[in-house]
Amino acid sequence: MSELNVIGIIPARYGSSRFPGKPLAMILNKPMFLHVYERAMQCKRLHKVVLATDHDEIYNRAKEFNVPVVMTANTHNSGTDRVYEAAIRLGISKKDIIVNIQGDEPILDPKMIDELIECFSVPMVQVATLARKICFEDAVNPNVVKVVLDNSSFAMYFSRSPIPYFISDLKGEFLGHIGMYAYTFNALERFIQFPQSLLEKVERLEQLRFLQNQIPIFVKRTESFSYGVDTPEDLAKVEKILRKETCACEQYWH
Repeated sequence: MSELNVIGIIPARYGSSRFPGKPLAMILNKPMFLHVYERAMQCKRLHKVVLATDHDEIYNRAKEFNVPVVMTANTHNSGTDRVYEAAIRLGISKKDIIVNIQGDEPILDPKMIDELIECFSVPMVQVATLARKICFEDAVNPNVVKVVLDNSSFAMYFSRSPIPYFISDLKGEFLGHIGMYAYTFNALERFIQFPQSLLEKVERLEQLRFLQNQIPIFVKRTESFSYGVDTPEDLAKVEKILRKETCACEQYWH
């Protein structure tokens, strides 16, 4: 694993139907993108972390905090498309592994990035992501993406619907997808060459473009937790978690 050069890219789009300007939302006196960047920087396996945005205000704020940032187009259909443009602008080597770190997860656990990178110890892995066991309440929530796996832990399908559907009395589990990815440069390059797939448009899940074009996604189970900010109401939940972390640290050091 030591020979891998791994670059983290944080897509930070300004426009959002539910929460415009989301990366700039303030949480405990810091913009959300800064929380994500600082968490990602705690992962020692990342050689570099860069913000990729489409908006001058985000770009300028990143510069204020000395966060490496690159400007990208505002026409991308997905965060993965934006990550690819950033990789090209940064001159990333085709031998590098690229980690797509969601810009709306300010309580990101850096261990999750390590877990993603470890997946590439298996040579056949081209794309990797994470999932964790979830409860039925989350399984029926369309904002929580579900995934089902084959016997080798590769994704069979992702959906906003509860999958699998337990029509019998058999007991099973639901796996919730954690929207962080790592790719080989080749897999990322192939992704962009394809138009948006039908399933990607229907479910509004970009990872389905990989599956519809026969690019396998390896899914590693994790116990780590993350919480995405989708609406302004989510900010209060995230702030509460961060305050608890701060209090725990203060108790430890005092």
